[in-house]
Amino acid sequence: MVASLSLPRILRVGRGAAGELGDVVMGLGLRRPLLVTDAFLAGTGAAQRLMETLRDAGLQPRLFAGTVPDPTTDSLDDGLTVLREHGADSVIGFGGGSPMDTAKALGLLGVQGGHMRDYKAPHTNLGPALPVIAVPTTAGSGSEATQFTVITDSATDEKMLCPGPAFLPVAAVVDFELTLSMPARLTADTGVDALTHAVEAYVSRKANPFSDGLALNAIRTIGHHLRRVYADGEDIEAREAMMLAATQAGIAFSNSSVALVHGMSRPIGAHFHVAHGLSNAMLFPEVTAFSVHAAESRYADCARALGAATDGDCDATAAEKFVAALRILCQDLEVPTPQAQGIDKAEWFRLSPLMAEQALASGSPANNPVVPTAEEIQDLYAKIYA
Repeated sequence: MVASLSLPRILRVGRGAAGELGDVVMGLGLRRPLLVTDAFLAGTGAAQRLMETLRDAGLQPRLFAGTVPDPTTDSLDDGLTVLREHGADSVIGFGGGSPMDTAKALGLLGVQGGHMRDYKAPHTNLGPALPVIAVPTTAGSGSEATQFTVITDSATDEKMLCPGPAFLPVAAVVDFELTLSMPARLTADTGVDALTHAVEAYVSRKANPFSDGLALNAIRTIGHHLRRVYADGEDIEAREAMMLAATQAGIAFSNSSVALVHGMSRPIGAHFHVAHGLSNAMLFPEVTAFSVHAAESRYADCARALGAATDGDCDATAAEKFVAALRILCQDLEVPTPQAQGIDKAEWFRLSPLMAEQALASGSPANNPVVPTAEEIQDLYAKIYA
């Protein structure tokens, strides 16, 4: 099998990398970037510090801080207006997955126009688009290195997966210092998100040797460091390790795919406004238990990388230990059930058939070791509720 591989042209990784953002943009021959972020990062002064870095490099940046969690098609309108007023020649996504996804969407719409629903899966978007430079502030989404964006259709509440090289950042600046202020809940949710990316990349039907190595290394790193950084957000070694693992997991799944967890997670976020990493965490153990029998050796490799099994365990035993380890991990990280999160039971079950349809329509479940029916997806939603 020939694997088709894509990753950012430029990766600056390490402590202080954010200070080199201006050099990266200048080196790409760009002059008028639009810095896309959210109100929180604007309020902390972090966005202004990046703006100063850009100005010091001789650039003419403009700030757009109107990103919302789980960006919607409506939320893109103001950004497009600012993008066009500025005459931007590039877009910088600064923040977690939502600002980076917003930046990717603006980069495409700013050139091609139309509506995001025109670009959702199974359509593959080749461009053209404005160049995107990604600067992540969470160790989780991996969006800085992926050829995907996820935007919710405001008219239908469908969380649309939009794939293709047009969404791949041309550069990523990965600086773990930007994650030092993350609270414990966000640290846990984004960490499990990164672990989900790595595991699904490895067990995906589209896995390949390139993505395999990155995925296993990310699993190993997260296994050693996630609990540490959840317990102590100032653990510099653990913060640095998690940041690198998140980017490695992002490259891995961008070049293989995610699977059933992500397919089921997106509708939860769209309909119940649960953060993406948290909805992944809610699903991860149960979906893995559903899938594990179809790829025992692959899940066994994940178990050994995570530290949940040894080389002395047979594949079947190791795979079982992996499911158990995920359950314990989510307990240790205090991942709530949908019920504990305050989601109404009647509404959850009323929307489950629609969520199952939307999960299947995204294409991600087709990459799973077990390709589920809509009824099986509804059963999984039922199992995780309480």
